[in-house]
Amino acid sequence: MSSERAERPLRADARRNRERILRTAREAFATEGIGVPLDEIARRAGVGAGTVHRHFPTKESLFEAVVVEHLGQLTRDARAALEDDDAGPAFFSFVLRMTEEADAKQDLAEAVAGAGSRMGAATEQLAADLREAFAELLARAQEAGAVRTDVDAADAQAIVVGALSAQRRRADAAHPGRVAALVLDCLLPRGSGTGLRSP
Repeated sequence: MSSERAERPLRADARRNRERILRTAREAFATEGIGVPLDEIARRAGVGAGTVHRHFPTKESLFEAVVVEHLGQLTRDARAALEDDDAGPAFFSFVLRMTEEADAKQDLAEAVAGAGSRMGAATEQLAADLREAFAELLARAQEAGAVRTDVDAADAQAIVVGALSAQRRRADAAHPGRVAALVLDCLLPRGSGTGLRSP
């Protein structure tokens, strides 16, 4: 019994340390990209470099853990959007939200663009789940006449990555999401005469 009690705080401490490291890494990657050294993340998290290495042996494994959080949240958001009866606005709201996050989260843009080392099988499965949900969102929006029908999911994903890049290069504080919306306008049916607006 005493041995179990002694182990419990250690497990709790390890869990808190891991969460602190992840939170710090998420903030660091978001503002500075993947180039932040592990030792610097350890310093900002207030833990030793050895503690970081025990949880995440390489910077790539830490980056992947952050990407997993993003992919999981994006997949949940995409599936929630699939429940919306208004397929067109649901699709565009989802992609605009992705690009708006990229304004402040460089790691998200890098992950979507495929930066960094090859991800593990579990992460790749999460990415596949997101692509599947995205393709379904696109198909529903096309069926509703809100998106041009001569693009497929791969085209749309490339356009979203382009919008992510454009938004990061030409951020407009007065009109957040404006540049991304301009890029995404190319998904609208020809002659629709309506432009997207950042929500």
